[in-house]
Amino acid sequence: MIELYTWSTPNGRKVSVMLEECGLAYNLHKINIGAGEQFAPDYLAINPNGKIPSIVDPEGPDGKPIAMMESGAILIYLSAKTGKFLPKSDQGKYVALQWLMFQMGHIGPMFGQVHHFLRATKEPVPYAVERYTKEKDRLYSVLDKRLDEADYLAGEYSIADIATYPWVARYEWHKTDLNVWPNVKRWFDAIGARPAVKRGMAVPS
Repeated sequence: MIELYTWSTPNGRKVSVMLEECGLAYNLHKINIGAGEQFAPDYLAINPNGKIPSIVDPEGPDGKPIAMMESGAILIYLSAKTGKFLPKSDQGKYVALQWLMFQMGHIGPMFGQVHHFLRATKEPVPYAVERYTKEKDRLYSVLDKRLDEADYLAGEYSIADIATYPWVARYEWHKTDLNVWPNVKRWFDAIGARPAVKRGMAVPS
């Protein structure tokens, strides 16, 4: 059984959604990042970067246990373990991986900055709000264009969608009306209707 260490953030929910989609059994360990539990020595032994999520799979490659950090890497690992949610063709696989990297390098960092400057700063920082809001909107336009071409980011439902969905699910945090982006809205509603996604997004409750 996989050990999942997570909290209720978009990055954390990527992995719980993936575990639910793959039908893998897991034990949940809540790491309260607001209380600094990610810096406990026992947790740093699993994830030296002191972030969530992490997993420990006792049945890793070659039958040996493996500890994994970084949500994108965990999604790739679980896809390889189960043979699910990554296209079988080489071309399809690389399309999925490029959109996964788009989430990791752009959607997550930029949406996170919008969240920080809209919700966490003690005093308003108008320049930062304007800068990151404009970039957030640009990224939505990239997503919307892609989803006008295909039902899902890689053409078929994949780890790219699983990685991106929890960030878009925070649209109210970054003050976005999804109706402005009709292709994103259609994609968002379709993914949100999946039973495994509903279960994974509720972890940890």
